[in-house]
Amino acid sequence: MTQTPAPALRSMLIDGRRVAADGPPLDVLNPATEQLAGQAPDATDAQLDAAIEAAERAFTTWRETPVDERRAVLRGIAAVIGEHLEELAVLLTTEQGKPLAAARGELQSAVHWCEGFAELDVPAEEIRATDTQRVRIRHVPLGVVAGLVPWNVPVALAMWKIAPALLTGNTIVVKPSPFTPLTMLRIGELLAQAHVVPAGVLNIISGGDHLGPKLSEHPRVRKVAFTGSTATGKRVMASAARNLARVTLELGGNDAAIVLPDVDVDVVAEKVFWAGFMNSGQVCVASKRIYVHDEIYDAFARRFSELAGQVKVGDGLDEGVSLGPLQNRVQYEKVVRLIDKTAADGEKFLVRGDIPEGPGYFIHPTVVDDPADDADIVRLEPFGPVVPLLRFRDIDEVVERANASEYGLGGSVWSGDTEAAERIAARIATGVVWINDGPRLAPDLPFGGHKSSGLGVENGTAGLLEYLDTQVLWSSTS
Repeated sequence: MTQTPAPALRSMLIDGRRVAADGPPLDVLNPATEQLAGQAPDATDAQLDAAIEAAERAFTTWRETPVDERRAVLRGIAAVIGEHLEELAVLLTTEQGKPLAAARGELQSAVHWCEGFAELDVPAEEIRATDTQRVRIRHVPLGVVAGLVPWNVPVALAMWKIAPALLTGNTIVVKPSPFTPLTMLRIGELLAQAHVVPAGVLNIISGGDHLGPKLSEHPRVRKVAFTGSTATGKRVMASAARNLARVTLELGGNDAAIVLPDVDVDVVAEKVFWAGFMNSGQVCVASKRIYVHDEIYDAFARRFSELAGQVKVGDGLDEGVSLGPLQNRVQYEKVVRLIDKTAADGEKFLVRGDIPEGPGYFIHPTVVDDPADDADIVRLEPFGPVVPLLRFRDIDEVVERANASEYGLGGSVWSGDTEAAERIAARIATGVVWINDGPRLAPDLPFGGHKSSGLGVENGTAGLLEYLDTQVLWSSTS
């Protein structure tokens, strides 16, 4: 078993300096043990203002900093995370619950995002050049950005906001979830020691649920980048609207996977299983509704159920664990209620996973057998280790069912005929569709949701433009 770090009181990063709690700190629990994982400052209004003021001061010079120097800062952040990856991975598992290998993977993804964004660019465009006129379009930074980060992937998703904000000449104040602030605060401490980021350009603060609304409605914030639930995203948008601040919202999803009858059942069942259950189902783009053609449904369900019964669930620091606990008691109780409601509604289970007594928010993988389309387990996003398998017989029918959701984040199509799968994928009303693969994302590719799954995009050149204003330079000769 990997040694658990002793609980510590972390500090915030404000104006390039470590800033301690100015009042009672927040307790952060280990979801596998329900014991103290560490403590985080609960930022006061004065500390929030100090972070935003520091970012605003830094913006005046950072916006003029050559882009190659900004790229070097991103690479410096990546290097600091990489140098301390093992320490950070243990801390991330301790506060979030995911297995240690997955925590390492998330930190490696954060490194990759910083390095990947350091290669991106938004070129100026020349629209018209004649003897009498020259018209150019350039893109200018907005100012102070607020980054609001969820608890399921707290480090990688922070970098989704930090990297584009800094590359485009903005400054940023990042607030991690009060459930998982420790690893990002520790990264801030390490950055302060390494003097990698100019003072005020990146600020990391922590606090309870009161802090997010104060940050998103702050009059000096020019953009809010948020990842989280659709309900909270609507509140963030309303708060930001008071000051006409820009928003990028990556919200909930209820992604459909469509499995056609020509697949290798054993191979595809395992891939779809992990697409649904990775991070114990706590992923916005996890496969949450799995439509399987009637011809192979029984064989697929059998193999899928075998996998659900074999996977090891436990403390993410223990050897051989593939799935950790739910991250917090609120989400744990929500998923337990959903499973109980599914049973009370008379739906059948292929596997009804154990919900052990004792400490820890553990729920073993649960698989529901062809529930009704209007069942809660189909309509709602579980965000936990429970997945319905659903039969279908006709392509038009399954496309209609897949699209019959308020969400439109991602989806997947699985087939031995890639061209046929692409034709089906083109009909799915989501921001991204994977073909014969589970969710994959990259810093140079845009990602965003349709319908209630979000507003705007992250990543790629399109994501960079979300952090920029457009300016037209129109020159005429006299």
